[in-house]
Amino acid sequence: MDAFNYSILILVLPVVMFLILGLGGKYMKPVIAGTLGSLSLAVMAVLAYTTAYQYFFEVGKGADGVYQAINVFHFQWLRFTDTLHIDLGMYLDPISVMMLVVITTVSLMVHVYSLGYMKGEKGFQRYYAFLSLFSFAMLGLVVATNIFQMYIFWELVGVSSFLLISFYYVKPSAVAASKKAFIVTRFADFFFLVGILLLSYFTGTFDFATLTASNADICVSSTAGMSFLGMSVLSWAMLLIFMGGAGKSAMMPFHIWLPDAMEGPTPASALIHAATMVVAGVFLVARLFPIYHFGAPEILTVIAWVGAITALFAAVVACTQTDIKRVLAFSTISQIAFMLTSLGVSKFGDHEGLGYMAGMFHLFTHAFFKALLFLCAGAIIHAVHSNEMGDMGGLAKKLPITCITFGIAWLAIAGIYPFSGFFSKDEILAAAMEHNFPIYIILSVAAGLTAFYMTRLYLRIFFYEKKHYHHEPHEAGPSMAIPLIILAVFAFGAGFVPFSKFVTSDGVPYDAHINMQVAVTSVLISLVGIGIGFRLYFKKNDIPDKIAASISTFYKWAHNKFYFDELWLYVTRNIIFKRISATIAWFDKKFVDGFMDSLAYVTQAASSTIKNFQSGYIQQYALAYLLGALILVVGFGGWLIAFICK
Repeated sequence: MDAFNYSILILVLPVVMFLILGLGGKYMKPVIAGTLGSLSLAVMAVLAYTTAYQYFFEVGKGADGVYQAINVFHFQWLRFTDTLHIDLGMYLDPISVMMLVVITTVSLMVHVYSLGYMKGEKGFQRYYAFLSLFSFAMLGLVVATNIFQMYIFWELVGVSSFLLISFYYVKPSAVAASKKAFIVTRFADFFFLVGILLLSYFTGTFDFATLTASNADICVSSTAGMSFLGMSVLSWAMLLIFMGGAGKSAMMPFHIWLPDAMEGPTPASALIHAATMVVAGVFLVARLFPIYHFGAPEILTVIAWVGAITALFAAVVACTQTDIKRVLAFSTISQIAFMLTSLGVSKFGDHEGLGYMAGMFHLFTHAFFKALLFLCAGAIIHAVHSNEMGDMGGLAKKLPITCITFGIAWLAIAGIYPFSGFFSKDEILAAAMEHNFPIYIILSVAAGLTAFYMTRLYLRIFFYEKKHYHHEPHEAGPSMAIPLIILAVFAFGAGFVPFSKFVTSDGVPYDAHINMQVAVTSVLISLVGIGIGFRLYFKKNDIPDKIAASISTFYKWAHNKFYFDELWLYVTRNIIFKRISATIAWFDKKFVDGFMDSLAYVTQAASSTIKNFQSGYIQQYALAYLLGALILVVGFGGWLIAFICK
């Protein structure tokens, strides 16, 4: 659409910046590279906000009052049949426009913040090149016109995260973490690819507009009557696609990569956790929501339960971690699980689709307060040179800006009114209570634990026990402090955005209202969690140690993340490698290699036999010629005599 032609620059600018910084960064001073990267993101953010304003307030809404999907540009790349082809383009609808705002805002804050945090780091220019690539990958993912284009950018997001997590490539732990993230998510992405192929084979298209048009009629009708192991082919396809999303969004049992990903630079962790990689799975389910609802509703139930269990599991583990970035990592897993659970309990329609709206709303608010939490963590680590809470304490007066902004993010994620997390979490709990009460109970417990472990984290850092530091901690410089203040404003005020007027499951705006019963209950649960946190961690005491000792076995299991890493190692080493891979390797060596070796042996033997025909001796060639001629003469003469006699 001509009105949005300028928006293509949102995708072009990060690619150009990646090439400039990646190829020419070594010839630039670090401050120039960082400034260029930050300025490009500032321009992209302005374009994204302009696009959002124009879409939501000017041309996005149709005559019927429903927000329309708009193809800014669209061209065919690979053609298989008349209907099955891979296109490339830029697709704008409420959730993609919302994601443009979220990604560019958080990425801009990370770019500016990194000017101070990464100052003096070897590879500074390379870091900014990777940030640009990451931004491009996620932006391309959310505006993809079809599921295969999304898959291309999905994999590019994986590559970008690998590069950022392994930025400190001289550290073995960073290299191991990047490989772990890449392998685990690639394993899940295999199922995603199979799901895409199944879906496209039976529907004959990759196109989102076609797949989700008329309430996903094409998907339901094209797979009607086809089933496997008691489940429809469409259900299998959507389950496999969700498994890809579960891997990217670190749902159980694919969550193991995310805590280790903290080995990368802290600002990059903010980018990965807040607005890009880990919300890709949530966006995927939201993008294909009509298919899930009308064609595979049982998979939505699976999504809801996987999300609820993961939310509770991650919250329990977060209560026992001592590395502040790992606490925030498990917090991310839990909050992403809230979003997926909300989608899982949703229906299609304006008021019926409360869960859909709530899940997207929480994605929106979570992006700001989680980015703020990670950047505050970076400022703390920058000041005390440690990730461990045991090395911190009494920092409230030494880091006042960080203390206040971290406090705003803490209250937002805890769901305290009027901070942003209250509004989105309240809608999720309301949707869960309406459609699946057991899941509502699980999420309520997880919400209480969230308030507790975030209070524990906040108090252990800024109060609890005054420490004597080797170097006097001090507040970060303006390049780090300003993004904290801006994100704090978003973390506080984002909840007042009338989100249901912009993003709904069917594109029809409506007025959402706070469910007072759910709101009061959830706030009381959060206040209980905060109260327990204050009792245990406002001042140093031995109560936490006594509690841990009284439940030592459970505490040990939770602290060790319920041994999921060890379980995966056992499965990969003793089952996949020793059983499956060893069998395949034996077959490959004995049969595949044996067959090829046999061909080589036969060829060599045949060549040894016939090589004498190429001796180079003229007398031998003349003799062979004479013998051939005699054979022909005798043969022809015999045939001629037989013909005459006949």
